[in-house]
Amino acid sequence: MTKTPDFTKVMQDMMASFPVDASAMQNAFKTQAAFGEKLSKVALEAAEKSTEITSKWAKETIAKLGDVTKAKTEAAEYGKAASDFASAAAEMAAENLAAFAEVAKKVQMETVELMLAAGKDMSEDATAAVKKATAEVTTVAKKVSSAAK
Repeated sequence: MTKTPDFTKVMQDMMASFPVDASAMQNAFKTQAAFGEKLSKVALEAAEKSTEITSKWAKETIAKLGDVTKAKTEAAEYGKAASDFASAAAEMAAENLAAFAEVAKKVQMETVELMLAAGKDMSEDATAAVKKATAEVTTVAKKVSSAAK
């Protein structure tokens, strides 16, 4: 009678030979860490620029308020000072909101560029890992196949 092959041993050999590529995981982690660093840099630069705009706006507003609070000789001058302040405040608001919009636009463009680059990098890493794993699995399968015969 023919002896039935012991597939338990074949499966154990196959699983022991199954490729686990730690370098692929390490590369993926490095890619993700680099992406996080770049994205953080974009956010921090935007926060810094926004803080500068806010600070400049506040200083300009305080300087304009100094003119409003000065003592006037005529009552009509108070109305004119208030009117001048309102006009200046509206102008400053428009300028500073435009500056904030530029910061937001820059952040958006840089973020999209980073996302596209990260997607490309991850795709390339995944393709390389799959090709390597496929080659290794094929080699292992051939070994197991020849051992089972």
